[in-house]
Amino acid sequence: MRNTAKLTTAVLAAGALTLGLSGCGSSDAASDTSGPLVVAASPTPHAEILNFVKENLAKKAGLDLEVKEFSDYTAQNPVTEDGSVDANYFQNQPYLDDYNKKNGTHIVPVVTVHLEPLGLYSHKVKSADALKSGATVAVPNDSVNEARALKLLAANGLITLKDGAGNEATPADIVKNPKNLEFKELEAPQTPRSLDDVDAAVVNGNYAIEADLKPAEDALVLESAKGNPNGNFLAVKDGNEDDPRVRKLAKLLTSAEVKKFIQDTYAGSVIASF
Repeated sequence: MRNTAKLTTAVLAAGALTLGLSGCGSSDAASDTSGPLVVAASPTPHAEILNFVKENLAKKAGLDLEVKEFSDYTAQNPVTEDGSVDANYFQNQPYLDDYNKKNGTHIVPVVTVHLEPLGLYSHKVKSADALKSGATVAVPNDSVNEARALKLLAANGLITLKDGAGNEATPADIVKNPKNLEFKELEAPQTPRSLDDVDAAVVNGNYAIEADLKPAEDALVLESAKGNPNGNFLAVKDGNEDDPRVRKLAKLLTSAEVKKFIQDTYAGSVIASF
């Protein structure tokens, strides 16, 4: 990934959790399933969904669930790989494939829970067609989300990508750009904050919600949920999929109660994927 500037944050977070999570912070404890299941999660909507499970469903299911929030999503796979936490909930398959490939890690999905549609937002125009020639568009700078952003723009006729542009597409893969759009690559959490400085920005669903944007209402264009490979899932280090605590949580995360919570809480800005 290109988010290498956050390596120090990830290392510090991993170290802090290792000190603070007795029973989950060492490889010797990896096979111990008697303690609480510790899950790293991004605050919105992941931790909110997990906390709903913790407060309403976990006790009846016999699950002791502990939720650790990470505002820096890049820290979550490192602490899952090293055993500081038991699982994480923040990512999609293209992101995980890219991460494992580049870092030699062994994180695997357990169950897909929801989709956060990626959207194009603007404080300056009311439609994508209204973007002027030479407009500046902010996009996430990590390889997977940048490609996803460019594919969203391509799907809506703003640009054309070369044939075969995949999950690592960059502006260099644009072959047609009729509006001569200029791209400003920013860390994903910065994209909604840039809306006063750029003409438009492509924003991940969770960061849109945190910025009080309503994807279902405010996005100029929005990803379709149909056939979308970007659903967010519960993930663990390879070999821990059959931990009975993980299995309990997977079942609860795909329950009718969680689906209703997602529908009632996010009103289309987050969509259940089960």
